[in-house]
Amino acid sequence: MNFSEYLTYTQRALESVDQAQVNQFVDTLFDAYQRRATVFVIGNGGSAANASHFAQDLAKGTCPDLSGDRRIRAMSLTDNVAFISALGNDEGYDQIFVQQLRTFCQSGDIVVAISGSGNSPNILRAIEYANQHGVKTIGVTGFGGGKLMEIAQERVHVPLNDMCTAESIHSVIFHYVILELQKKLRAGDM
Repeated sequence: MNFSEYLTYTQRALESVDQAQVNQFVDTLFDAYQRRATVFVIGNGGSAANASHFAQDLAKGTCPDLSGDRRIRAMSLTDNVAFISALGNDEGYDQIFVQQLRTFCQSGDIVVAISGSGNSPNILRAIEYANQHGVKTIGVTGFGGGKLMEIAQERVHVPLNDMCTAESIHSVIFHYVILELQKKLRAGDM
């Protein structure tokens, strides 16, 4: 496949994303801002990098004024290497997110779980815990969506059997969400 063909392939994949899911994602995150809930973002590998980037964009990139106290409360649970490695070593890798949620989250918060396959055990444990403790769950998936698409309360699905491009499209979606949230926050919609 040459680059021109890849552009066409990627454009078709972008067009396959359900826009209503993306709009709901924006609305759910804006609601979290209004309620001062915390948004936790999780993922593995490339999705961990996307989680870190998205949480940073939510916390800083949406601020209309960095001198103000009002902002989206967001944290990537992929960034605490000491905590993750201790949990992985002592309790098992499937516990690295659920145990952090047990430490930090409260009822009414949100977990955004990014998983290309939708079947990562550590992601699924975290979503199961969140669902049982009054935490809103959003699954961002690729391929067939896996079990995450079934158990997340909301979803943003990229129906593409290609991890690299699905992760790229996740990133495009996240940047679109940030731009929409910037508009809402700058308009003073509180």
